[in-house]
Amino acid sequence: MLSAPSKVSAFRLDKYEVTVARFREYLAAWNGGTGWLPPAGSGKHVHLNGGQGLAELNLDGTTAFEPGWNPRDNGQLGLFLEHSQADKCGAAPTWTSSIGANEQRPINCVDWYDAYAFCIWDGGFLPSDAEWSYAAAGGSEEREYPWGTTPPGSSNQYEIIGDDQMNCYYPKLAPCMFPGSMAPAGTAYLGAGRWGQVDLLGNVAEWMLDSAGAVFRVQETNSADPSLSDLPCADCVYQGNPGRALRGGSFVDSYQYVPIQAADAASSVNYDRGFRCARSP
Repeated sequence: MLSAPSKVSAFRLDKYEVTVARFREYLAAWNGGTGWLPPAGSGKHVHLNGGQGLAELNLDGTTAFEPGWNPRDNGQLGLFLEHSQADKCGAAPTWTSSIGANEQRPINCVDWYDAYAFCIWDGGFLPSDAEWSYAAAGGSEEREYPWGTTPPGSSNQYEIIGDDQMNCYYPKLAPCMFPGSMAPAGTAYLGAGRWGQVDLLGNVAEWMLDSAGAVFRVQETNSADPSLSDLPCADCVYQGNPGRALRGGSFVDSYQYVPIQAADAASSVNYDRGFRCARSP
């Protein structure tokens, strides 16, 4: 996109948002912290820069590389089980303690730490803001929506969304019903992007690897120094503050276009947040 010039090397982005069923397997492997834990430094884009991963852009103009998982964050894992209570999440979670009706719906109420760890456990990594945006915009096609230019309407064929009064369109024209207003992953099949990913807009917003307000997107985040928006992004990630970026809108949002970015603390949770993973080419 012209407002966010970037260069993105080859990668794979998962077709679907992570579902309850997939996340259940991760939690079983983690086993309350006594089982699997992310190895130190894991989760990097090791196919880039001789294994060093994405270049890290800093506001002082210096460049480093993504550090990968920090073991000090192991204590953040599994807080999802506490967060996924309705009073912590803001509405009923898709998670249930035993297998139930939501297994194919996106997992919600997940913070950034468990999203990052899941992708490592699953053999991948969280996508960077530039990577996700590249896929959602169809790369050089710079699409208005991932599927093209057709407005999504309210029929749930292109994206699972709602209106500005939190009336959800899934099921069609029904008010929000939690968690029933989140559709099974891939329901909006006509909304597939250029490379086949579904639910890039709507259903749940998706955590990015980046901190919020990446320097190559400062015009979107009202930076005090908009000249920084001219900095090029070449396989980059911005991790300069504790807030983390989210992309794609959710089932309670009105129409969402590709450039929309939101942000919140890495430890925050909400009923409209989930994620998907990316992988080496």
